[in-house]
Amino acid sequence: MSQKKLKIRIEKPYNPLEKKNLGVSVADALLTRSIHPLPPKEPFLGAGIYAIYYVGKFTHYNRWRELNSRGKFTCPIYVGKAIPPGARKGGFGLETAPGPAIYNRLNEHAKSVKQTTNLDIDDFFSRYLVVDDIWIPLGESLLIDMFHPLWNVTIEGFGNHDPGKGRYNQKCSSWDTLHPGRPWAAKLQPFDKANLEIAKMVKSHISQYLG
Repeated sequence: MSQKKLKIRIEKPYNPLEKKNLGVSVADALLTRSIHPLPPKEPFLGAGIYAIYYVGKFTHYNRWRELNSRGKFTCPIYVGKAIPPGARKGGFGLETAPGPAIYNRLNEHAKSVKQTTNLDIDDFFSRYLVVDDIWIPLGESLLIDMFHPLWNVTIEGFGNHDPGKGRYNQKCSSWDTLHPGRPWAAKLQPFDKANLEIAKMVKSHISQYLG
């Protein structure tokens, strides 16, 4: 009788120092951090990564309220990074004093929310993690892969800045179309899609990523 050869599955050994695994550890560390208002009440120094959560009653965001209410905070609506000043010039920012990089960025986001006509800053919370410079971009990428935050993946433009005089021929973002109010965004060209179409994009995002 012929004997069947057993197929042996080869398991890839876990390498804790592999880049992706290091990134996961950074992302996991963020998720253990305390929840703060947006922005945090007290200034602090440090660059790193952060997550923003929504618990309000904006019609299209009911799913986020469900996932983040009662202290659960399981589904960020946006994640981002705040890098040291030197990193903006093409480097990692190594040996550069980061200053209040995360705190300043969260304050910028809070200002954007306050300027809208249909969002309330009291409905937003945040958590952050000060990270060594080299791991900041990887940590942010892993968080986006893990959570597919709405304002990173589908409704884009929340993190945008005023493009400046002479650049207002750019199109308004889907975020600024859905949440009007930032003065500089009103100077941009209209977005290709109307609010009704953007609402359908939100529903599709929920169906694909949140169930």
